Amino acid sequence: MTKPHTHKLHPLPIRIMHWINAVTIFIMVGSGWKIYNDEVIFGWLTFPDWATLGMWAQHGLQWHFFGMWILVTNGLCYLAYGLATGRYRRMLLPIRGREILRTVNDTLHFHLAHEDTTKYNAVQKLMYLFVICVGILIVISGLTLWKPIQFSPMVTFFGSFQNVRLVHFFCMASIVGFIIVHVALALLVPKTLLAMVGGGPVVVDEPTSVEPLHPVAPTHAAG
Repeated sequence: MTKPHTHKLHPLPIRIMHWINAVTIFIMVGSGWKIYNDEVIFGWLTFPDWATLGMWAQHGLQWHFFGMWILVTNGLCYLAYGLATGRYRRMLLPIRGREILRTVNDTLHFHLAHEDTTKYNAVQKLMYLFVICVGILIVISGLTLWKPIQFSPMVTFFGSFQNVRLVHFFCMASIVGFIIVHVALALLVPKTLLAMVGGGPVVVDEPTSVEPLHPVAPTHAAG
């Protein structure tokens, strides 16, 4: 039997990357809204100046590029850490349909429990996996918008340059929606926010049994 491994719910690298990501997302969204206002997609939608970052569109673009490199670098580190340590496998898998239905039903009846912050419910798992996928897609679409000639195969894949803009916009909207829900839940359950600051409770990984390399054959008593 191997010795159980203990660690904080949110190790220090995860906390550092989380807060870097949080600040960078606000830079990206605010500057992105400034760029959007210069060439709107939907005529009925513009963002107020107080919610944008940058004095003019070109200034917003400079902020966007600044945040982009931080976001991509931090995101790659986050993905690498999660895969290398098995965090994604432990925290986000498996996802069962029965658990999703039960969690949704509990939420609709205001019976959603938050006693155990060391485990995500099925809806949380789906949300985190979804936002990771959206994050990858928004980077790909953003790079395509930035260099449409160099990434012309991606423009073809999306169908047109305008479609790339739409994909990028809806990815942004999905991330903003995730942030709203994420912050609301953190305010409703403050211990989840405190855990991302101090690391949270200590988690004990389940030990795994190790079979002997050369099993000993059973002995029989002499008759």
